[in-house]
Amino acid sequence: MKALYAAASVAAVSLAAAAVAPTAALAQQAPVSNVYATAGYAHVDGDGVDLGALQGRLGYRANPWLGVEGEAAIGVKDDDVNIAGTNVDVELKHQLAAYVVGFAPVGANTDLFARVGYGTSKIKGRAGGVSVTDDGESWNYGVGAQHHFDGVNGVRVDWTRHDFDGGNADVWSVAYTRKF
Repeated sequence: MKALYAAASVAAVSLAAAAVAPTAALAQQAPVSNVYATAGYAHVDGDGVDLGALQGRLGYRANPWLGVEGEAAIGVKDDDVNIAGTNVDVELKHQLAAYVVGFAPVGANTDLFARVGYGTSKIKGRAGGVSVTDDGESWNYGVGAQHHFDGVNGVRVDWTRHDFDGGNADVWSVAYTRKF
């Protein structure tokens, strides 16, 4: 009788393991393409103006070392600055950029990266009922790191310098990243 219970227990455990194994394998399955996306928050420090933005990226990794990505952001945090005794409300309307990205894999799911690209930003300033909008184009470059916890989902942190004609901005961002 004990042998029958032992055999039944082994069979039940084997069946349970067989049912769970394919599901676990799918959860750890590697991405099927080289496309990735990020969604996160960016802090913009631009010549005494501190702004915040929701930022998204869509990229393609051609091989383990080289990729391209597009980036878009919309402002969500304005700043009040004093210019010649006048309080001015400054907001980021939007930012768009395209980059070439060089990756340095430092682990199975971890990369350091550097990127260089070109972008455009639109800002708006308001004071005393007067509103002014300005566009600026910039050469951008930066560095960062990313780690994918399960090979697909992860976190990314980076710094990017936007060099405008006559000014610059440092953009610090943290984002959720997903490989597809």
